[in-house]
Amino acid sequence: SDLSRYGLIAPVFYDPSRPDSLETGHLYAAHAVLMDAYTGEILFEKDADTPAEPASTTKIITLITALSLLNPDRAVVIPECALEVPKDSSLVPVLPGESMTVRDLLYALMLRSGNDAANAVAELAAGSIPAFVDRMNDTVRDLGMTRTTFINPHGYHAEGHLTTARDLAVAARYGLTLPEFWNIALCRRYTLPATTLRPELILENKYEIFDPASEWYIPRAFGIKSGYTSSAGFCYVGAYQENGTTLIAVVLGGRTRNQAWSDLQKLFALGMSGR
Repeated sequence: SDLSRYGLIAPVFYDPSRPDSLETGHLYAAHAVLMDAYTGEILFEKDADTPAEPASTTKIITLITALSLLNPDRAVVIPECALEVPKDSSLVPVLPGESMTVRDLLYALMLRSGNDAANAVAELAAGSIPAFVDRMNDTVRDLGMTRTTFINPHGYHAEGHLTTARDLAVAARYGLTLPEFWNIALCRRYTLPATTLRPELILENKYEIFDPASEWYIPRAFGIKSGYTSSAGFCYVGAYQENGTTLIAVVLGGRTRNQAWSDLQKLFALGMSGR
């Protein structure tokens, strides 16, 4: 039966024919932001300043910090710390002793979301993981992300490892101004060349929002980074570009991936309404 007439606000009552009627209760995510990437204007928010776990969306700052410290063309050898990740971590995998370029490692970091790659990037860029995390938090402060503190370079659950939807939108906005960040974060398929320790790897982003056959497909959506842990829920930072407008959307604390896609559809529709 139609309960919307009683004024209840829930995702099921959202009217897609009226995107400008979006209310916070229409979103599944616990925290959300929609930002105009050019102006920085916040077009919509839901509990956007409450610190929350970001899971692997942390790697947005990992990438930005790494690009400030490392030449992407530099050849590196994967250090032993790549193995020093929680046992249920997402892995590329990259293996201690194998050689590759920094660029290959950064694509692996973002496309495969490898915690092993994050540890390797950290040590190669700053000499140790703690030193790199300090640099990440310097980056956070420089960008004005006032409610963010990172404890590790990959986003696995750690006490005090927190950010906000607004802060992640700020990070993504800055990242999109960096050509190398843009190339890596927006890539959907990358071939990681073979090394002496493993064969060639195809890294591919197959999320439903990029699949024209999916009900969750969002034409003109691109990037940037997903994340999931059991305590953080499903998190996503994504962007959308149409007719000279670029939007950034952040959703944190979702229960499922498809609910995040539903929220992104609503947020991007709102951002484009009336344009």
